[in-house]
Amino acid sequence: RARGGHSSTTLSEDKQTTLTTSTTTSDSSLLPSTSTTNQTAAATTTATTSSSTTVHHGGHIQKQKHEEEQQHHEDNGLTKTTSSDTNSAHDHHRHDETAKAAKAAIKEEAKAQRRKKREERKRHKQIAKQLRNRNAMNKRRKFMHAAWGLLFASLNHFIPTKIFVPAMTAVTTGTLILELLRYRKGFEWMNEIMHKALGQALRKHEMDGRFTGSFYYFLGVTVTAAMYPKSCATLGICQLAIADPTASYFGRATRHIYWSRIGNGLGGLGRNKGILGFIGGALACLPLNYRLLSLAKFPDPTTVSSTTIFLASLALGAAGAFADLIVPTPALTLPKKIYGIGVPPFHVDDNVIVPVLSGLACEQIFKVCRWPLDLKLATHLVIR
Repeated sequence: RARGGHSSTTLSEDKQTTLTTSTTTSDSSLLPSTSTTNQTAAATTTATTSSSTTVHHGGHIQKQKHEEEQQHHEDNGLTKTTSSDTNSAHDHHRHDETAKAAKAAIKEEAKAQRRKKREERKRHKQIAKQLRNRNAMNKRRKFMHAAWGLLFASLNHFIPTKIFVPAMTAVTTGTLILELLRYRKGFEWMNEIMHKALGQALRKHEMDGRFTGSFYYFLGVTVTAAMYPKSCATLGICQLAIADPTASYFGRATRHIYWSRIGNGLGGLGRNKGILGFIGGALACLPLNYRLLSLAKFPDPTTVSSTTIFLASLALGAAGAFADLIVPTPALTLPKKIYGIGVPPFHVDDNVIVPVLSGLACEQIFKVCRWPLDLKLATHLVIR
């Protein structure tokens, strides 16, 4: 039994050894499978990791691309916005420049218009500087004065009064309108035309705010023709034609003879006129008056002496020269305003006074000489 027990122990040990060996063998046989499994798992893990890395890397690339595209779009948008803002700024700048240029052009145009208006206002003054004042002899003006006077006297003689007076009224009215307008804005061209037409026959004051003598000349002829019989009106206009310019001529020619000068006159009448001018004007009218009256158609020519005609002619000439004498120089002019109301620059002019007073004097002379007031002058005035 001891041997048997030892053998049994040995056998048990052998079984245990065998079992251990078997277990080892079994474990050894299991090692390759476990290794393979581990390798597979590692490979799978690696593949998964690689795949995850690849996916992550791909996603990162896509995200980066997306961000780049987004940045690109943003850059494009910013560029477009910047470009749009820049274009808008340029357009606004150009608009501002255009507006400034337009305003500058308007200002320049306004300045040019104001300058033109100032020049127009001053134009008549510039013309006045080229003319002579009333103290100058101005023979051309005197010749024109005489020629127009004789023309109107002839027209009054040949044309019926009912036609002549309305026609002269129209001429006078038209001249008055011209005189009222030519100093106003936009009508300075009238002064240009007048200066070109009359030239040096104009006087300085007639382009410096006063009316020309033409208006008063036409007015004097019209009033005389309307107030008096035809023969008296014709003779009165003849005194205007002759007495006025000749009295002025002799007065200026003898202005150095101081004793003949009237000075301040009587209450202003005759101011700056001369006695010698008066005498010269009266004598200058004598030949024409004598010729006209000697050819007149008297009812009974045998009752009219040459002495009577001579004295009547001299008296008529003296009346015309006296009418010129009493008009002061410079002429009396209305103030610019009366009770705050502006009035035209009317003045006392010898072109009105001379024919009107001469026509009146002619009527009185006819009455003294007992001649009919409707005395007929010769058909052709100075020709029998």
